[in-house]
Amino acid sequence: MKERLAITDWALEDRPREKMMIHGIRTLSDAELMAILIGSGNKKESAVELSQRILNYVDGKFSQLGKMSVEELKNNFDGIGDAKAITILAAIELGRRRKSEEIDTPDTIRSSNDAYKYIYSRLVDLSQEEFWIILLNNSNRVIDSIRISQGATNATLVDIKLIMKNALNRLARSIVACHNHPSGNPTPSEADKALTNKIKAAAELLDIKLLDHIIVAGEEYYSFTDEGKI
Repeated sequence: MKERLAITDWALEDRPREKMMIHGIRTLSDAELMAILIGSGNKKESAVELSQRILNYVDGKFSQLGKMSVEELKNNFDGIGDAKAITILAAIELGRRRKSEEIDTPDTIRSSNDAYKYIYSRLVDLSQEEFWIILLNNSNRVIDSIRISQGATNATLVDIKLIMKNALNRLARSIVACHNHPSGNPTPSEADKALTNKIKAAAELLDIKLLDHIIVAGEEYYSFTDEGKI
């Protein structure tokens, strides 16, 4: 059986770090970039081979890799311990934060797209559902955004009283409800529809308007207002 070569045995220009120095960072594959992060593989795989197997596990999608926990990475991949798992997830989080900087976050909500842009960085690539509200003044300028709850991968319990309490405390004249779907499917569930109706009814009793309910699903979103559901 042919013995596997360690990265240090590769031709100089084929080693990820050296390749980057000689040819530039953009010549590196995703697996090579990750190999630089983890530094070494295991007894059977080089760092590049291990990195490629990790990427294959998530179909090459960093958004899915970012949803994995440190324990999941450790349990699924020999050679990945706490330090390497934390390094991988930290790098992905830096990438997410850099991307969020490119989005022009509005301070006034005049459309569903404004609301999506505002809440995007808080809800994208999460492994569990979170429910947020955006509080607005009389001119639809953002007063604040508040996380109401977080839950499992496909649901979260939302306390209507807590939503209204926060809106009243901050003297909000209108609110936008927001939550994410980790599945990547923006289609609202029956529970989402029922929750929207409950929030709308409670808000109306307090002379507060529910402008929209946004479901964030990665690069897609669903707007109850755009779909004529509010």
